Order: sequence, then structure tokens, then C-alpha cells
Amino acid sequence: MTPEGDRLTAALRELRTRTGLSLAALAERTTYSKSSWERYLNGKTVPPRRAVRDLCRLAREPEGRLLALWEIAESEWSGRGARPAPAPPEAAPAEPTPAEPSPGSPPSRSGARPPLGRGRLPAVLASVCAVAAGCVVVTALLLLPHRQGDRDTHGPPSAAPSAPGPRCRGAACEGQDPIHMYCGSGPDTLTTERTATGARVELRYSPKCQAGWARMWGTRVGDRLEVTAGGPTRRAEIADEVDTESYVYTVMTAARPGTVVRACFRPASADGERECVDARVRGAADTTPRSPSPG
Repeated sequence: MTPEGDRLTAALRELRTRTGLSLAALAERTTYSKSSWERYLNGKTVPPRRAVRDLCRLAREPEGRLLALWEIAESEWSGRGARPAPAPPEAAPAEPTPAEPSPGSPPSRSGARPPLGRGRLPAVLASVCAVAAGCVVVTALLLLPHRQGDRDTHGPPSAAPSAPGPRCRGAACEGQDPIHMYCGSGPDTLTTERTATGARVELRYSPKCQAGWARMWGTRVGDRLEVTAGGPTRRAEIADEVDTESYVYTVMTAARPGTVVRACFRPASADGERECVDARVRGAADTTPRSPSPG
């Protein structure tokens, strides 16, 4: 797999993690088998364009960046992005060449080259046409948005993209998406609880971002989740059947060490009770028993 293919694989894995779907669940929701998704997500082959679009749809991710990355990876994999062979040496010009500078004369500082004669012009045009196909791939690569953590393109190629650092910290993370802010990489799990309806509620915390959030799964359409750390209350809701098969999480709320973070689950059923769980942010999670409270 090429470096571009490695970048595509890493991006697809991130989307799959965001959906919370297993390989079997991906196969049920797309036209591709479980074994096919295993190959795509492990970098054994470049997936079809439709598979990339399907995963973007399930993760609710705009598909433009991933499709541009797919174009480069697919062209490199198939050989369409290979550089053409260099043009043959050009023939000597038929016209007399310009006179050489006399000994002792200073070199030119402008960097200009002598005019093209009739003999050189066709060879130069042939060289331009020969590299035109390669320019398509290079142009697509330059148009890709640079993400934090990308390596210098003039340095040695890496086998896999470097892990980007967080984009916010503390109060700057308030109301932000933990995935988009790169706070969801290696967070602490403060506590995980099972509600009366069977849904799971989990409190997550990023020490690097000093912010927490809550997520739920095993849910039903209409279930809601709230999280607060003494400041604004952040909410998430199960909107459709796709949500019921995935992790659904709130945006972040700022939480320093020592802060108590609370998550409250509200079931869709009218007679269901509001259930809350607290956890204190510190070196080791300190949680209190889940206590139902009226909705």
C-alpha cells in the first residue's frame, strides 16, 4: 500500500470508529460483504468509490475530503499515477547556436535562457505533454486540505500519518465535537452504566483537552442524553434507526481535575424515569452510584 493508501485507510478507520458499527453491521447497511470491509479497513486493497461514500454517509461526514484522498490512492494503486518515462534527448538545433560568452565575462544574474529555436520547441512541447497525466495526480494532492499533524511534503515519506494533537483545551472545548477537535483519541472512561431500558451510558474525559462528554448505545429512537460539569448542559438525541445501531455522543463540556461530571439519560417512553450518574475527574475515576431522578 502506498503512503496515500495508508492515509485513506487511517481515515476510513476513524469513520468506522465514529459509527460504532461492527464489520457485520457495515455489511448489513451496504452492498459490501464483511470480508470486503475487513480488507478495506486493514489496507489490503483500495475500496470502491461507492464504499467510501457509504461509510461517509453512515458516519455523517462530508464526503469531499475522503473522495479526493480516494482518487489519489486509487490512481497510485492502479498505476495511473505513475510518472511517465523521461523524454528522449532533444536533437541539436538546425540553426546556429548563440555565441558563447568570451573568457572572463561575468555570468548572467537574471537566470534567463536563450530563445527556443525551431529544433528545441517540438521537444519541449513533447515533454510537457508527457508529464500532463502526472500533473492530474499532483494537482489533486495539492488541493487536499492540510490537516494538523501532516508531515512536510519535502521530507521522507512516512508509512502512516502521524497522530494529530488536540485542537482545543479547557474552555475552548466547550460545545465542540470531541472527534473533530481530536480529543477522542485515547480518552479516559470515567464510568459506564446500564439503564433500566438496557441502554448503556458512558462518561468520557480527555486529560489533554480538559473536557468531558457522554455517549450512549443500545438505544431507541427518541432517547436523550445530557451532560454537564457545573456549566452549560450539552445534549444528544437518538434521531433514527441508524443512531440506534451506533454510538451517539454529546459535544464536550470543560472539566478540570476535581470537577464532578454528570450524565443523565432520558428514555423515549413517556413513563420512563430520568437516570443520572456522576463521576469525579482525577487520576483515577471516582464514581457514585447511579441514582434515578424524576424526569
